[in-house]
Amino acid sequence: MSSDFEGYEQDFAVLTAEITGKIARVPRLPPDEKKQMVANVEKQLEEAKELLEQMDLEVREIPPQSRGMYSNRMRSYKQEMGKLETDFKRSRIAYSDEVRNELLGDDGNSSENQRAHLLDNTERLERSSRRLEAGYQIAVETEQIGQEMLENLSHDREKIQRARERLRETDANLGKSSRVLTGMLRR
Repeated sequence: MSSDFEGYEQDFAVLTAEITGKIARVPRLPPDEKKQMVANVEKQLEEAKELLEQMDLEVREIPPQSRGMYSNRMRSYKQEMGKLETDFKRSRIAYSDEVRNELLGDDGNSSENQRAHLLDNTERLERSSRRLEAGYQIAVETEQIGQEMLENLSHDREKIQRARERLRETDANLGKSSRVLTGMLRR
């Protein structure tokens, strides 16, 4: 069983070496060859993934006492695969940037102009964000002041209602005392 795994390891090593060499050459190739090379590398990356899957299946069939060493190897191969995919993405980005520049006829000056324009826009956005934040703070403070005023008005209303109630009671008491006095005067 480990002989199958070792065979897969050798195939994986050869394949990853080829992929690494091709990835390094992608940015320096003419546009037509770049397209072919990118397609070729994508196909080889798929083959490498399939090899990893086969190796993983082999590791699962290995007895548990010797599986640890093979599991460590698998982790390093998966990390290597991840690094290859990252490198390939970077070379494709460089490739797509070159293609875009060729199609648009861009040179270094326009990218500098775009960068300056983006920086200006970023500064404007930051200023607008600061203004919005200040406006939000003012709105929150205004809301708090409004709440305090409403609470004060509510307290004042309660005071006025209590004063009215006392006035009514006093008026009623005055009416009673007036009747009592009138009754006393008549006697």
